[in-house]
Amino acid sequence: MSASFHYVVDEVSAITLRQPSPGLSDNVDSSTEDHPGDYSTRMEELFDEGDDGTAFADSEDEDDEGFLYTGVDAPDIPTGYTDQLRDVLGSELTDDELDTQEVERSSAHDYDDEEYLPNDHRQLHEDILSSHTPSSSSLQSTTPINVDHVGFNGGPRFPRPFLLPSVSRLRSFTPQSSGLSSNGSGGTRMTSSSQLLEGVSPSPSQFSSMSRTSSRSNLHSASGEIGQTIHSERDVFRWTKLSNISEHMYNSLTQKLSSVLGAPMLGTPTVLAANGLICIGTDQGKICVYDFKQRLKCVCKNDTHGMFAIPLNEDFFIDDWIQGKAVGAVTAVALSHDHTYVASGHASGHIQLFDLKNPKAPARFVPPTSLEVVASGRKEGHIQGSRIVSVEFIAGRHTAIVSSDDHGLAFTHSLGKMLFVEAPDILRILGQYQLDTLSQPIASATRSLIPDTSLPSRRKSRYTILATMPLPLGTSTHSTDQYNVIALLTPSKLVVVGLKPTPRTWFKCPRDPEEGFSSKSLPKARGTLAWCPSILLSKADFQKLPANGAHFNTYTIPMLVFTWGRALRLVRVDESRSKEVTRNSRTGKKVEVEVGRIVYQDAGRWFAGDDILAVQWLNASQIAVLTMQTLQVFDIHALTVIESIGFDGLSLVSPSLAPTDGLASYPDSAGDVSHSMRVYKGKVFLLCRSELRVGTLLTWADRILTFVEDGDFLSAIDLARSYYAGVAAGNRNGLPNDPILRKEVIGGKMRDLMVSSASYAFSEDRMTDGTHITPDGRGVDRTSLFEGLVTVSCSASIALDDYEFLFEDLFQRYDDAGISKIFVRQLEPFVINNDMHYIPPRITQRLVGLHEEDNRPDRIERIIWHIDPACLDIHQTIHLCQRYQLYDALIYVYTRALYDFIAPLVELFDLIRKVQQFRRATSESMDPHDVGPKTEAAMEPIIQNAYKIYPYLSSILSGLSYPSEEPLPEDEALRAKTEIYTFLFFGRSSVWPSGEGSKLVLTADEEGGAEPTYPYVRQLLRFDAESFLHSLDIAFEDSFLNDESQGTNRLVIVRILMEILAAGDLSPADTTFVNIFVARNVPKYPQFLPIPPSALHDIIIGLAEDPDCATREDRQLAAEYLLSTYNPHDSGRIISLFESAGFYRILRSWHRQEQRWGPLLSAYLNDCELRPSDVLFHVDEVLTTNKRSNKGSISPEIYTTLSAALPQLLHSGLVSIAQLLDKHAPDLHETALQCLPDDQHRYIYLRCLLGPPGHNDETLQSSSGGPSWKISGHLRQLYISLQCQHHPDGVIEALEYLPTQLVDWESVISTCESEEVYDAVVWATNRRDNPQEALRKAEEFQRRLTQRILAAVIDSSIGQAQRRDVQSLTSIVAIGIDICLEHTRTSLHEVPLEDIWFQLLSSTIHSVQAFSSSRIGSSNEQDDILATLRALVQRTFASLISVTTAQAVSFPSLFKRLVDSAPPSIHAHYTEFRTILTGMLESYRSEGDMLVITKRLVDRDLFETMVEIVKERDRGWSPFQAACGRCQKPFSVNTTFSDDHTSPSKIVVVQTGLVYHDTCPI
Repeated sequence: MSASFHYVVDEVSAITLRQPSPGLSDNVDSSTEDHPGDYSTRMEELFDEGDDGTAFADSEDEDDEGFLYTGVDAPDIPTGYTDQLRDVLGSELTDDELDTQEVERSSAHDYDDEEYLPNDHRQLHEDILSSHTPSSSSLQSTTPINVDHVGFNGGPRFPRPFLLPSVSRLRSFTPQSSGLSSNGSGGTRMTSSSQLLEGVSPSPSQFSSMSRTSSRSNLHSASGEIGQTIHSERDVFRWTKLSNISEHMYNSLTQKLSSVLGAPMLGTPTVLAANGLICIGTDQGKICVYDFKQRLKCVCKNDTHGMFAIPLNEDFFIDDWIQGKAVGAVTAVALSHDHTYVASGHASGHIQLFDLKNPKAPARFVPPTSLEVVASGRKEGHIQGSRIVSVEFIAGRHTAIVSSDDHGLAFTHSLGKMLFVEAPDILRILGQYQLDTLSQPIASATRSLIPDTSLPSRRKSRYTILATMPLPLGTSTHSTDQYNVIALLTPSKLVVVGLKPTPRTWFKCPRDPEEGFSSKSLPKARGTLAWCPSILLSKADFQKLPANGAHFNTYTIPMLVFTWGRALRLVRVDESRSKEVTRNSRTGKKVEVEVGRIVYQDAGRWFAGDDILAVQWLNASQIAVLTMQTLQVFDIHALTVIESIGFDGLSLVSPSLAPTDGLASYPDSAGDVSHSMRVYKGKVFLLCRSELRVGTLLTWADRILTFVEDGDFLSAIDLARSYYAGVAAGNRNGLPNDPILRKEVIGGKMRDLMVSSASYAFSEDRMTDGTHITPDGRGVDRTSLFEGLVTVSCSASIALDDYEFLFEDLFQRYDDAGISKIFVRQLEPFVINNDMHYIPPRITQRLVGLHEEDNRPDRIERIIWHIDPACLDIHQTIHLCQRYQLYDALIYVYTRALYDFIAPLVELFDLIRKVQQFRRATSESMDPHDVGPKTEAAMEPIIQNAYKIYPYLSSILSGLSYPSEEPLPEDEALRAKTEIYTFLFFGRSSVWPSGEGSKLVLTADEEGGAEPTYPYVRQLLRFDAESFLHSLDIAFEDSFLNDESQGTNRLVIVRILMEILAAGDLSPADTTFVNIFVARNVPKYPQFLPIPPSALHDIIIGLAEDPDCATREDRQLAAEYLLSTYNPHDSGRIISLFESAGFYRILRSWHRQEQRWGPLLSAYLNDCELRPSDVLFHVDEVLTTNKRSNKGSISPEIYTTLSAALPQLLHSGLVSIAQLLDKHAPDLHETALQCLPDDQHRYIYLRCLLGPPGHNDETLQSSSGGPSWKISGHLRQLYISLQCQHHPDGVIEALEYLPTQLVDWESVISTCESEEVYDAVVWATNRRDNPQEALRKAEEFQRRLTQRILAAVIDSSIGQAQRRDVQSLTSIVAIGIDICLEHTRTSLHEVPLEDIWFQLLSSTIHSVQAFSSSRIGSSNEQDDILATLRALVQRTFASLISVTTAQAVSFPSLFKRLVDSAPPSIHAHYTEFRTILTGMLESYRSEGDMLVITKRLVDRDLFETMVEIVKERDRGWSPFQAACGRCQKPFSVNTTFSDDHTSPSKIVVVQTGLVYHDTCPI
């Protein structure tokens, strides 16, 4: 049969002939049940161990027998779940294990009345949860699961590819791996994981009824039906919708029909109780009771006429007939321990007790009372209108109940009879009446005392009780049972009381601040609690206990779990007995009696990610925790969550949600769902808003069985392997904690699964059934099935460390079927990943032969070096390695199979000789074209393989194998090192192999050439000296060379190298590397390498005289190593050589040690490898150190060196060098300025010393410590002059920054005037306290500039120069305004203010009038200039008006002077004044209008925004927190974007108040 043989099975036929998954309707044709291709049925036959199932029967207690869901919508399977579980996982599972682990099991207790509850509850194995209507609703969507091959991240530990000649341990930096590839193999060490897996089929294992895809998604799509049992990718719970009950309780048509016909309506479900029976309370005050067959047993309601005697006073009673009046919605319900009585609490405060034998009327009725009655002292009880929060039966009694309400009151009710007359006894155990709210005295009217069952308007109470629960009876008696313990949870504390022997409070647990408690405000009212009573431990439970020999009780101690918000706490409740001395009241004697008391012990604390809505005990070790977004399983021993699924906790029914009274917010009411989750015998019952469903926590056996039932045996094996290895996710219920016991339990089952799966995969029934043919006649490729079978079997065999089945049975099946190639291809990744080392030779031959047929030598090589050598066919392997040049594999065979460590050297030396001959022929060839591309391409793999000699040497001489680099056995490593050292460092050529047929191993390039001394060392140095010395450097670290008796040690090797070096046969580069090698190893091994000083001196000289710049840093580092142990005698020559060689790092160390500051500074300045910033840093350091040692001044030698280096330093940065010189040598400023090429650089230099800081331009940075006082006066004057030339706009700023003492104002004014920086002249004149002179100069400059502008207008040559003049005019007027304002605002007016304002306005108006009267024509440039000049006048007037309130200047008087001073030669000067004033007024009017418009716009926008906000708030849902409910990150005001930055992230607000980002995962 060919290698491409495929098993073909029809996919569709396999789907239709499969068994329906649990929860599907049984309408499928029954003829398909016994089809031979059904895998579930086949598994039963294959795994049958002869058990008849009787071991699971409990003859002593039939009522506790397990049950199987066999309703109409139940799956039609040939045997029960118990039998299937036994068939697959063996008979070792006990009844107790199955009782707590099965998915669809339940049990019930005995009933005293056989007539009322006949065999229904003794047959619960057949009763659970039947229905007729399939449903598609689920807690988790059904998701197909693909079975992928086992991933192999990363390959085996390959040796590092040998380093390229430019990288080695002889270099001055850390070696890195190169990409050198191996011939034919793609590289020995750098093969990627993707290359390792290339060609390996990664397809998932999917085979008709044996794949997850077909069993889940395809099954449903083919059948057209959606099952009621829901699976997820990794099922945590198995959920089943109780369709009959849901149809009965939630069907709106039934409710409408009842309304039309006048029949009583059941109402909407509100609360749930499920312990033996399923009791559902409704908002109509009724309780529907169902058995586990989903049959309605009865409806508890109050339909009879009851008479209630109500006292008006001490001597008078009246009778009020309440004819079936409603008592309000059921808000709490409980079923008695023996399942015969049901107690209900209602929203109005009523409590009813029903006997299920007569459910039409309550057996006991407890009406609420009123504050008036309580105040009179005649009766206690719940207040009318108080919602009953909890109602529970106390221990095993029928008429003893405990109840609590939302007003913080809790009572115990003993509803017994005395002489056939009801004699209720009500005891308040927690809470106080709010008598201060009593608004009126007790009324005497009859009507006022008649209990009103309606819901009056309620008052918000400060107190409430979150949950109440008495300690229930367990399967084992405990000393705490006699106390009738009751736990009550309030928002601030947990209270535990006992009713016997006398009522008392035993202990309290206050709420801690970290649990949300605050003394300043009322804590958040959300909490729940649950008891776990004492139970007997089964055999499986004892197996879970640690095997340390300690004694364990056969029962558990009662535990209480309670929650506040996110916090969950556990306490153990036990009895502590002590002896006390008491006095007998009759005899007066003191007697010693033993007294018991209830004590508790904290068992742990945990915080959930969200508020906890409900908790229930799944078993004695695990708790089901429901939050707003998840349903989790919490382990009390590990104090962590072991299972978690996404679930909307607010989808459950809340009894306080429907009748909204305004006292609680919607989120708080919607979260009151603790009554809608119940757990009974490991099954979780959930009362949802649209259905009732039940789920069971899946155990390891359930999960494996799920895969088996779905036909996915590959996933079943893999899951069993993960449990065996202890890496499976989720719970480990049913498995012992001891790893040895766990492996014993799982190991055998995993072997059986593999054997049975292989038998079925190759069975005749499966090979010939109709699943191989599709309806259209096409076949189905099933190769992936057999690939997956090998993969999972390999993984399982590795985990079991048992390969007999894999290599014997399974391979034989594949070989018999002619598909052995599939087997060996899937086996290969495990070999390459070093998961399997020993493979039988016959399989190894098949694997190697497969790749030989495919012509894939690279895979052959990888296979060879990953398999134990004992599994190889030596002759076949060596032949293939030589044929395909697989030298890595060849070396592996020689060293690991034949233990020959010299043969690889002989093979590789032969390659090196060929390469050397090729190189010599190429160099001697006269025509370079004689060596064509084909020849070079043919030599390339030879060169690459020849280089393998170096990593081989480094590995073997270090005691490691090649190429895996695994440590060799000690004796083998010793022999290998001895042989290789002897062979390499032998003085002449050697023969190999020894004995007959041996021949010389030659190294000469020409045939018959003379062999030199130490031929092999010379050959390795000639081929690549750096690589060889790199390998030797690694070998030198091995302790083998410490023993001189071995014949070869470090000193011998170094002497041989120096002898070869002295012969002068090596190239300069090779000589340098030998010197580096010796120089670096002498200080590392001083006790083993006593080299003469003369030799070391020659090495130092050789390192310094090499002119190769590429190796300068390597040589310098080697010289540093050598100088650490050797002190040269001719230091002057050495320093000169080091300066020529550029060994500045060594020189700096020497000069610093000898305090030669000048040469040290030169060493920093001449080192071209230092960055400019580093040079300046070190120069500053040297100058500082020199000044410290030279009494605060630098030495002349340093001064001279620094002065000479100024041109070089100035290129490093003007700012840095200017600050450096100013700090250490300010006399050199002039020299530095002379070295600068132009005035721009000089300006930058001076500005960093004298200019203000904070300039944006990095080239104009300056010191932030103020201007330098070390600059000479003429340099400061030069700075002002350069400032005027290059940045005239910043002259005033520069002058302001300079201290007055540093400024020669005469020279400054002269310089600025000559440079036409007129605004600076005006400013400087005023700075000298001469404002009138400053304004006079301003007038002069304005006139001068105006004339220049008019001249340009007349010549029609307005250009850039005129625009600068206009800008200068603007600056002059601005400075003038500042001068006038400065003197006007002062309190002492030393100058006539009206005169200076008149002088400024007059000159400005003169400029405007002169330009206006001299305009020629009209142009945009002239209009712009005129507008600018008029704006200056307006600005001046505006500034004047802003200070006229000081009454220092008379505006009318000043304006009159301006009009009168106008020269008569200018016509229409009044018109110009009018234009100016009109423009000012228009400007004020425009600004006023703009302010009015802006105010109206703001008012309107603000109003509309507030209206929109109020509207959105009124119609929207208010979030209860300002952070995302999923990621817990606060919401940002700005719009956030998703990762792709293309779509905004929306915020979702749920009706419950939950807020989250739409992009956050659930």
